[in-house]
Amino acid sequence: MLAGRFPVVSVYGDGRVITEGPVVAIYPGPALPNIQVRRISSAEVDSLVERATAAGVGAATDFGQPPVSDAPSTRITVLTDGGTKTTEVYALNEANAAASGLTEQQNAARAKLRDLIDSLTVPATNAETYPVTALAAIASPWVAADGAPGKQPEIAWPGPQLPGTAVGSGLDTGCVTVTGADTAKVLTAAAKANAITPWSSGGKRWTVMLRPLLPDESSCADLQAS
Repeated sequence: MLAGRFPVVSVYGDGRVITEGPVVAIYPGPALPNIQVRRISSAEVDSLVERATAAGVGAATDFGQPPVSDAPSTRITVLTDGGTKTTEVYALNEANAAASGLTEQQNAARAKLRDLIDSLTVPATNAETYPVTALAAIASPWVAADGAPGKQPEIAWPGPQLPGTAVGSGLDTGCVTVTGADTAKVLTAAAKANAITPWSSGGKRWTVMLRPLLPDESSCADLQAS
């Protein structure tokens, strides 16, 4: 799940803003995530960089450590003229300002980051489907899912043989990079599949998480590195 997760939002210097759009609330869900792209101006890109640095990204800002269990951390990375700046904040959205044990200054610093993220994730009317030219396929042995509706039809995997390069230590999970002509084949097959479809490859069945690669990603190694 960590290797296949998609960033909440990715903004590129050419103005592309890439996010994961809404997904139909059914089980099992679709095999492919709904990745959308919209464009903003170069001036808006510069403004976002300024807003991010003003909100404390890359600085020694005190965001506090709220007493919240099992919450994720939000990592914001910005490429500036002075290099890459990164800030990671624990429980950014989960901590309740009124009962979090945070100071007024810490809550204010967190609010700036939330406002920055919210401004980038509001559904846009000009968003289009992200053109997938390459993707990572993260495969693990298929196991029938509890509560699955009926028998799941098996689909022959049309890409590089699964499971590929090992993901994690001690896990029977691998990842293959799908590029070129294989990309279209996998996308066509995925349109007939769902999130728990058994994919057959190498004489075995696999559960496959399909993760479209972003413009700055080229292989499974990029996902593992992040």
